[in-house]
Amino acid sequence: MAILSIIETPDARLKQISTPVATVTDAHRTLIADMLETMYDAPGIGLAAIQVGVAERILVIDLQPDADDTPDDAASEDIVRIKQPRVFINPEIVWASDELSVYSEGCLSVPEMYADVSRPARIRVQWLDDQGASNEAEIDGLLATCLQHEMDHLNGVLFIDHLSRLKRGMLLKKLEKLRKTG
Repeated sequence: MAILSIIETPDARLKQISTPVATVTDAHRTLIADMLETMYDAPGIGLAAIQVGVAERILVIDLQPDADDTPDDAASEDIVRIKQPRVFINPEIVWASDELSVYSEGCLSVPEMYADVSRPARIRVQWLDDQGASNEAEIDGLLATCLQHEMDHLNGVLFIDHLSRLKRGMLLKKLEKLRKTG
């Protein structure tokens, strides 16, 4: 496994529309393992293949809390972190609720920037897993938000594209200033 470089805005590759995976191969499984290692190292809770320069419809998610999220009254040696990675290949939303959910989103490709984004609270999704098996499920909560965020990447959309022009401009200026100051 390898830690891959994460592409950051304004890199034009982030605007590419990713192509569907025809057949899940060992090369895809290696990419997925590398994406997971990269996501955990960043650290993040989701990563789309295009964020590491691969324009294929693959994304990974793991919503497990970091050690920093351990309750103060729990002894850290008593807490075992079990990674629960999820792999979505060619994900497709087949239904979305009218009810919306607002979440303060961030992105590994737009580092250290956060903004409230409104998305459907529940979605029904079809996808392939890393073995090429078909899956379908209704998803809600943070997983629904994260999945929609990562699926946006597959369509060349960043979370900041959901913001007003003014908010997006302010956020990008703040990011540019942060990069200049190191």
